[in-house]
Amino acid sequence: MTGTELLLDYLSRYFPVFVFVVIALLFGVVTLVISHFVQPKYPEAEKLSAYECGSEPFSDARMPFPVRYYIFAMLFVIFDIEVIFLYPWAVVFGKIGFIGLVEMLVFIALFLVAYVYAWRKGALEWD
Repeated sequence: MTGTELLLDYLSRYFPVFVFVVIALLFGVVTLVISHFVQPKYPEAEKLSAYECGSEPFSDARMPFPVRYYIFAMLFVIFDIEVIFLYPWAVVFGKIGFIGLVEMLVFIALFLVAYVYAWRKGALEWD
């Protein structure tokens, strides 16, 4: 086979993926264009105002949040990702044996140390 034939063979294998990407992009663009022309347009002051749970906004939306919200969210993400590592371990537990059990016990011990540390520092307190 020549270089051109190899290239065409290679590209023909990915042609369905290319078609799928083109259809997905076209669907998104066509949907946005159609909604732009079909939607009703009645600009009113009340409709264009910021919505905050049905009440009038009383302050700037860019006010700073306390750091504890971010810490709480980061702890949730970190502990959630750590717990996800238990699933693959449980699936292959029969193959990895005692060494895998010891490694997972060390992992869980570190997880519990981090949890107790966060608890004692008050990072899990919402108030």
